[in-house]
This record gives sequence, C-alpha cells and structure tokens, in this order.
Amino acid sequence: MKPKHLSPLLITYLTISATAQETTSSPAPATRELEALIVTGKAESLIGEAPSASKGQANSEELMERPYLRRGEILEVVPGVVITQHSGDGKANQYFVRGFNLDHGTDFSVSMDGQPVNFVTHAHGQGYADLSPIIPEMVETLDYWKGPFYGQLGDLSTAGAAKFRFFDMLPQGIAAVGIGEDNFYRGLIADTIDLSAPTPGSKSISPSTDRSGLTYALEYNYYDGPWIREGNSQRINGFLKYFKQSGNDTFSLTAMGYDGDWDSTDQIPKRLIDSGGIDRFGNIDNSVRGESSRYSLMGAWDRDLSDCKLHADFYVGKYELDLFSNFTYFLNDPVNGDQFEQQDGRWFFGGEVRREWDFGEKDKLTIGFQTRHDIIDGIGLYNTTNTIRNSAVRVDDVFESTAGVYATANWQVNDWFRVQPGLRADAFYFDVESDNPANSGDETDAIVSPKLSLIFGPWADTEFYANAGMGFHSNDARGTTISIDPVTGLPAGPIGGDLWI
Repeated sequence: MKPKHLSPLLITYLTISATAQETTSSPAPATRELEALIVTGKAESLIGEAPSASKGQANSEELMERPYLRRGEILEVVPGVVITQHSGDGKANQYFVRGFNLDHGTDFSVSMDGQPVNFVTHAHGQGYADLSPIIPEMVETLDYWKGPFYGQLGDLSTAGAAKFRFFDMLPQGIAAVGIGEDNFYRGLIADTIDLSAPTPGSKSISPSTDRSGLTYALEYNYYDGPWIREGNSQRINGFLKYFKQSGNDTFSLTAMGYDGDWDSTDQIPKRLIDSGGIDRFGNIDNSVRGESSRYSLMGAWDRDLSDCKLHADFYVGKYELDLFSNFTYFLNDPVNGDQFEQQDGRWFFGGEVRREWDFGEKDKLTIGFQTRHDIIDGIGLYNTTNTIRNSAVRVDDVFESTAGVYATANWQVNDWFRVQPGLRADAFYFDVESDNPANSGDETDAIVSPKLSLIFGPWADTEFYANAGMGFHSNDARGTTISIDPVTGLPAGPIGGDLWI
C-alpha cells in the first residue's frame, strides 16, 4: 500500500539532508521526484446551496475509505460526531456530537431511504437508533445536518440528523470475505441485475433512456471481541431493491432484513480490576446478552418537472429487541441480583409527501407532510436472574402517532445574500395501556418550530451563515401518563409535564 502522505518529521529530515549535501564537495546524488499527493474533499461543493456551515454530504468513495468495526462508526464521517459502544456489539451505539450526549440517538435523527432508524418509546431509550440493518457498501450518499435549523427535520433532531441513501443500481458487483483478530469474520455478496439492458438477440438499434434494475445484497458478520467472555456477536443482513426510471419519473421498492444476537460483558467495577479480582477485559455476570431483528419494506416515487418536483414515500416494518443487562449486580437485590430484561416488539409505518416549486433560477418553496405510527405490543421491563424472569416491573401496550407539516423557502435577495426561512408544526397522540391502570391514559399536544437562515456570499468561494431555530424531542409515551412509580409504588408525575422537551 502506498503512503498517502509524509509526516512533518520525515519532510524535515529530507530537507536537512539535501541542504547538508549541497555544502560538501562530493557529487550530489540523483534527485527523485516525489509522487503527487492528491487530497480529496467532500462529495461535492455546497456553496450556493447549503443553509448552514454544518450541512454536508459524504459519498460512497469517502465512506468506503474508512475502516469500520462497529456499524455505527459510519456516522463518524460527520464532523464532530463520536461513536462508542458498551454492553455488546449488537446494541445501538452511544452517540456524541459537539457538546451533546445523544445517548442512543435521542437528539440525532437518522433515516435510510426515507425510513426513520430511531424508535420512539423504546424499551432501552427514547430515540434508540441501531444502525445494524445498514450494509455500508450499499450506501451511495450520506447527507447530514447539525442544529435545529431545518424545517424538513422534526422529532429527535435537535442536535442534527443524518440521511442514508442507498444505491439504486450498483456500479459493479461485490464479493468480499474478511477475517480478523478475535474471530472476526465477514462475508458479503452484492450486485445489480440490469433489467434495462437489451436482451440477447434483440433487434433494438438504439438504447432506451429508461433504466431499471434489481439490486441485492447478503451479509454475514461474526465477532467475539477482545473480551474474556466471547462476544458471540453475529448478524445477518439482507437487501433487495427494485428501481425504475422512465421519463420524468423514478420509482423504487426496497426490502430489508436484519437479525442479530450477542453476548455482552456489561460495565464492571474499577476497584475490582485494581484489586486483581478480574481482568479489565473480564466480566461478572456470564448470562447478559441480547437479540434483535428488524424487517421493513420501503417505497419511493419522484417526478421531476421543469417548474416543480414531487416526492412521495412510505415504509412499514416489524422490529423486536430482547436485551438483558446488569449494571449494579447485587446492590439492590442481594439475593437474586440486579439483572434486568428490556423487551420491545412493534409494528411501525409512515411516510412523506412533498412538493418543491422553482421560481426562477434560485428561488424555491417546499411544502411537505410527514406522518409516523408505532404499534407497540408488550413493551416491558422485568427483573431477571440468569435471564429467567423473577417479576415484571412494568408492561405496557402503546400506540403513538405523529403528523408534521413544514414549509421551507430559499429567497435569493441579490448576488451575495439569500434568506431561507422555515416553519414546522407537529402534532402527537399517545395512548398507553399499562399493567397498572393508574399509569394508563392518552395524551395529545402540538408544537410549532420556526427556523431562519441568513447566508452571505460567496466571496472567494466562501459563505457566511447566521442560523436560528427551535427544535425538540418527544418524550417516552409512558412518561406522559404515569401517576404511580412502578418501582416504589409512590405517586409520580408526568416526565417534563409535556410530550416533548
């Protein structure tokens, strides 16, 4: 592999050597021209388009140049985003972005071809965003935004958002096998069947402008990790996408499937490591583990006309998680231990329609409608010992529904100044049926979020931005109807007092 750069130390050394040799009487050695250093920037220049300095895009080439051990590390292509992990490789990562601890995705919205990755009212945490269903090689572009300045982004996007867009048709087929330390194994096969190509023996003398294809991918991944207790982490991912472009219309239908399970080590006490009781790669509870699956179907349609663009998409899916954890061991229950189980099972569906009008060369107006619905059956928290349930802390059936409308505009005032105002309104409906009737109920509410971006320039290929906006994330539906603490049995009030914070 050829080095892409020389370190400053090496460059200094070469310079000093050349200078020293010039002062001697011995013949100067033959000079060798160094290979050109090519620095590649972002996917494309967004000067004249971006509403803020924190809007960007990464293409497939940039993504594939980065090494990945954890699937969530794909998001580290976003400047300022840091990904960590705990409690097994199958669990959603911990996300951090420039001053925000996003937990598992509470304030950072992620979507893939229009389908939201985050889950609301999740068994493990609000906004839980597990990127395990994504096959990195199938990602064509990753668009990202930071801050609450964008009208098209609603719930769970206070700190920002990322949108994965998958290839409609792969530029070439892929067959890859990877083997690494700690029993890392990965296999991938992916390709596109070009349905628009002329069939053998066809008498067509001119190729059609229409394009269509069927793209498929299948991935298997196994990893034990460096831990004394083997991780036994394995995932199977499937991807199938039909794409058709005809005239001004494009259509796609995508099916995705993910199934994974893992063993984990959980957090361990530092004092036990310091005393020599366990190794720093050791563990205490040998039974904590997890398993998860997600199957979904997505469809999208676009029409590109001379004066406007139309878009519509939908998604429907089924998701399950069964997660066992043990953070405090025998602190609360010296007899049975503190292990607990979080279980989540749901159907989810929704979609978006929008229209974009072009007024002249640069002035635009976009109006859109988004909706999402989660039908959660038996979301539960249980006390367990060696993954066997001892008691139920709380079990609920939840229906959560949201609808949002937004409008954004781009007004080019003159050659060096443009304005991008935005306005968004979201309405929520929560219906909770709890195992304790006192914690059951339903709630409705709405929120309006104004946005404004002022862009100055460009001057010398540079723009300056002033942005302001309001954002929010919804609360767990169970927290909005609670009146009795399921652990202590004491009275409890709604979390935050609203459906969002």
